[in-house]
Amino acid sequence: MNTETRCFAVISRGDPISEVKRELAIRTLERAGFVYQAEEPEIILAIGGDGTVLQAFHTYKHRLELSGFIAYNTGHLGFYSDWDDLDALLQAIIEGHLITVSYPLVEVHVHSHEGQTSFLALNDFTIKGVKGSVQINVCLNQHLFESFKGDGLCVSSPSGSTGYNKSLGGAIVHPSLEMIQLSEMASINNRVYRTIGSSLVIPKHHVLKLMPERDSYIYTVDHESYFTDTIQEVRCNVAKEKIQFYRCRTFPFWNRVKEAFISTD
Repeated sequence: MNTETRCFAVISRGDPISEVKRELAIRTLERAGFVYQAEEPEIILAIGGDGTVLQAFHTYKHRLELSGFIAYNTGHLGFYSDWDDLDALLQAIIEGHLITVSYPLVEVHVHSHEGQTSFLALNDFTIKGVKGSVQINVCLNQHLFESFKGDGLCVSSPSGSTGYNKSLGGAIVHPSLEMIQLSEMASINNRVYRTIGSSLVIPKHHVLKLMPERDSYIYTVDHESYFTDTIQEVRCNVAKEKIQFYRCRTFPFWNRVKEAFISTD
């Protein structure tokens, strides 16, 4: 981390505990000479849970090359956070004792009759039917791979692989791997419809294209939802951009997975 970085912003989950922590963080950093700058911060502190991190990411995704994120957890499960002591976190910021880690993102292009809309997802992109099961042609690098029929599809980033993707039976992927993962939601398999039945790990520079049959759909980009009945195709790939997190120490990814899903201490 650049020790000359002085501009910061704080996003809170909004509950009483997070708000108290937010005020303490602002007061402490300003006393140390940092400047609160909500428009163009170089340090973005998310106080809350993983949902707060997603909110911070989508607020400042236009500054990914210029800003780094710090997650302080005040909830039950904060997968993106390894901070449990706010005073120590603030001291590390003030002294510049932080290291940077980068995570891959999912790039999504949704094509409809109205034009193209592009998104970046930190966790995942999903597409489901509004009225029930859907039929979606799945293409890899311009070649038809399968015709999916079922509840929907989920495209996750490596860091997002521990979220909805995991509940769908997808693999947990280390965030050092630049890839995206396609997982099925309740696929229908019979003599008419056949799918691979397992998640697909798709590497960087490969393009996944989803071509839904005409119908009404709801698609999500992380925590944001959109409805459409004019969708034509969706292209997904590993984004050129990455998100940067500031940490105080190396915290092995598999230790984080163990603490989140296995340890009961």
